[in-house]
Amino acid sequence: MNKDEKMEVDMVAETENFAVWRSPEEEGFIYHVELGSITLHLASDEWEEFLELLSDIDDD
Repeated sequence: MNKDEKMEVDMVAETENFAVWRSPEEEGFIYHVELGSITLHLASDEWEEFLELLSDIDDD
């Protein structure tokens, strides 16, 4: 990407303190999970695994 091109991003979800957005890459998307001062950068397959992990959380 040259300096005149703007990276396209899609906001997936956002709260007051957290955000998830994605940016295109050659093989899909990179998902960016902003958790305060920490940001996780996950490839599409890692993102799917991360969602699976979150769905397994038991609220009991």
